[in-house]
Amino acid sequence: MRFQGAKPSIVSGVTFNPIDRRGKEEKNVEAGYSKPFYAVYGGKVKNAGKLLVFGVLGFLSAGLLLSGCKSAPELTKANALALIQANYDSKPAAGVAIAVDLQGLKDGVSAKYWDRATVYANRIQGDFPLTAEGKKVLKLADGGNKILWRPDRDPDPNYAVVVTTVVTNHLKAQDIQEVQDEMLPGVDTAKGADFTEAQNLDGVPAPLAKIAHNAINKLTNKRHADFSFENGAWKLHSIE
Repeated sequence: MRFQGAKPSIVSGVTFNPIDRRGKEEKNVEAGYSKPFYAVYGGKVKNAGKLLVFGVLGFLSAGLLLSGCKSAPELTKANALALIQANYDSKPAAGVAIAVDLQGLKDGVSAKYWDRATVYANRIQGDFPLTAEGKKVLKLADGGNKILWRPDRDPDPNYAVVVTTVVTNHLKAQDIQEVQDEMLPGVDTAKGADFTEAQNLDGVPAPLAKIAHNAINKLTNKRHADFSFENGAWKLHSIE
């Protein structure tokens, strides 16, 4: 038998005519079948690949932009020091507590801050009332106007009485070290730095400042500051 038109194809013993394929696909769609993958993207698989690549690039770009918005600016040593000092300055100014040891006691007599009024029989104890000049520049811890000198032995390098300057100041932050990344509980972005906290003797008379610098006194302390990035700005988190 002879066939008109295209020759039939034989696949695994099954014969079919290569009639209008487009019509076949449209019939399949009408029957509930999905269009081929390439049909969804305009009949070209290459176009689908391009759309996929562009989509991934767009997603990555958006991610980079978002992460860039969240990144914290550099916290310089100068800025960190300014944050610490601002914290100190926000607190009430106070006088500096000064330990007066045996050398300081002698220095105070020389500066005419106090007089020797009474010396006890053991010759290592005595009373030293403040002078008018002394009352202008210092206060005693007990609120009185007389230093009661009561060491158990002479000399006693650990014995001292405490006086406080009348002049009040804020602590000073200085000598800050490199700012380092840190991890703090409850803080997303944190940094920290070691620094020196110093007593401020501005305005304190030279003789009293000299007593403050005697070996028994410690005018500086090593401290550590933690910083957190909050609401678009660096803030002092804590001082240890």
